[in-house]
Amino acid sequence: MEIPDMQHQVMGYDRSATMFSPDGHILQVEYAEKTVRLGTASIGINCSDGVVIVADKGIKDSLIVPESADKIYEIDEHIIASASGFISDARILVNQSRLVAQQHRVTYDSPIDVESIIREIADIQQQYTQHPGVRPFGVSLMIAGIQGNQSKLYSSDITGNYFEYTAIAIGENDDKIKDILRKKYKKDMKIEEGIKLCFEIFKEVLGNKFDISRFNVGYVKTEEGKLKKLKVEELKKYS
Repeated sequence: MEIPDMQHQVMGYDRSATMFSPDGHILQVEYAEKTVRLGTASIGINCSDGVVIVADKGIKDSLIVPESADKIYEIDEHIIASASGFISDARILVNQSRLVAQQHRVTYDSPIDVESIIREIADIQQQYTQHPGVRPFGVSLMIAGIQGNQSKLYSSDITGNYFEYTAIAIGENDDKIKDILRKKYKKDMKIEEGIKLCFEIFKEVLGNKFDISRFNVGYVKTEEGKLKKLKVEELKKYS
């Protein structure tokens, strides 16, 4: 059967990561965005005393050592990250961010700004949308940390855009989670309250699939400026 000319054209735009379609879209980028929404969700909340990320690892094989499936990454002692989508893609971006953070410490003898890290990640993601022979990174990253005496929360998308947020969600059901955050987030909430809110949202979204053991929680307090990760036993009081 002969394929219409229009379908040939669509297939051409579909296969290229660097070509705009007639209606102004880069289809490979949009497919990558769908990949991100297939990944388990992470929620970040900027609180009055610091910033927290609660990440859903999903249901893993019982033979996997739980600690090896961690979804909260330490960029530097004052900066953490989480990702949704292809976690293998995230590893490349996280490793590059760690390298940049350490180079900054060696060069300037001071911790790097949180925005410098998200800008580095976003710049790399953007490059992979305009060079032939490569595909876009199939991952979105959330970066949180302390900059000076302020807590910061950022997220980047497939296209290389990034924004600062008071609260944000990436991954599966992100739109639904963000709708709940818009209603329930308060600027004066503490980290403890932020963690409780995250679990409250995950319970609503996951329903009977909710299990406290499938989550990672990490936060950085403004006064301390260092990552603190909670163990499963410590999470039980929030469930």
